[in-house]
Amino acid sequence: MKKSLLALALGGLGIGVTEFTIMGMLPDVAKDLQVSIPEAGYLISAYALGVVVGAPLLVVGLNKFSPTKILIILMALFTIFNGLSIIAPDYNFLLASRFIAGLPHGAFFGVGSVVASRLADKGKEAQAVATMFSGLTIANLLGVPIGTYIGHHYSWRYTFLLIAFIGILTILALKLWMPKTEPRATKENPWKDFSIFRNSNIWFMVLIFSLGPGALFAWISYIAPLMSEVSGISNSYLPYIMILAGLGMFVGNLIGGKLTDKFSPVTVVISVMALQIVCMLLIYFTASNAIANLLMTFLTGVATFALVPSLTLLLLNSVKSNAEMLVASLGPACFNIANALGAYFGGLPLDNGFGYTSPVLVGALMSLAGILITVLYVRKSNKIEQITEEKNIFADCA
Repeated sequence: MKKSLLALALGGLGIGVTEFTIMGMLPDVAKDLQVSIPEAGYLISAYALGVVVGAPLLVVGLNKFSPTKILIILMALFTIFNGLSIIAPDYNFLLASRFIAGLPHGAFFGVGSVVASRLADKGKEAQAVATMFSGLTIANLLGVPIGTYIGHHYSWRYTFLLIAFIGILTILALKLWMPKTEPRATKENPWKDFSIFRNSNIWFMVLIFSLGPGALFAWISYIAPLMSEVSGISNSYLPYIMILAGLGMFVGNLIGGKLTDKFSPVTVVISVMALQIVCMLLIYFTASNAIANLLMTFLTGVATFALVPSLTLLLLNSVKSNAEMLVASLGPACFNIANALGAYFGGLPLDNGFGYTSPVLVGALMSLAGILITVLYVRKSNKIEQITEEKNIFADCA
């Protein structure tokens, strides 16, 4: 494996730990800051909102630099901003620090996706992107359980110290292993890149990315009370449960990359979202059985992360534009809209007195919406291609 891809994966590891560890630490953070668990859940949404805001703004704002330098700058910001959570004196400060810590997240994965696809051997672009996102899955496999254990047994502040340390290591890896790259040659105003939003394909992708992965976040945001209150598993086992979920995500990411290089991204996207619906329904009906719920934890991890490489490649292929880094950054941004929507909508039935299995039904509905929008996108794209071909035929005849 190329060291440059490993540097990107290390960045993904740090980002994955800061994004997902908070979910396993919600009860500890809520208790320490004297807020309710649903209120602590807004820390998840605040981070996701930061990703959405920061992804396009930082990518375009740093456009004059080379991709390698952009990645280093973004990881420096990531390290500093996450460091603020270590010293958070109260809930409002932590809420604000979580928002600004999310700013570099989407931009890093957006720029990283483009760089990874350029570094890939021909025909293995999805697997290269999957390698970068493997850091995110390793975070769920090892980093998040370790961070959750530290947060549960010592202090959640030490977990953020670990995150800052990973950020420093990533900066060093990028400097040592990432090849030199040239900034974009065009002299045009980089803010003109936002003209891509005139293309309807972008809005289809925004909707698919914002809804399809929602099943993951509606489920995992409330996995702690689901396991303890429904399956009867002690909270002390939560780090091991997160390892199981992370293992599923790691396997799913690799499978998704290979399937996407073999089949079309659209085929994989629709198939995987259908599998997500099946997993959500099985969790709903079997969660009271501890063994069944643990099995579904692994399988749901596989299903939810098999979606990432296929969705990313579908996004990169959706628009022909020089603003490819901006296009790519929309993926992580919208993935975190799914994060925010999944956590928020998943919490609504809980606030209204329904059980801890109810969020997975929300996840199933979000996946179903993702499938329907993907089908509409395919039909619209096929219709445009047909019209284009007819125009070319008439032009040839003339």
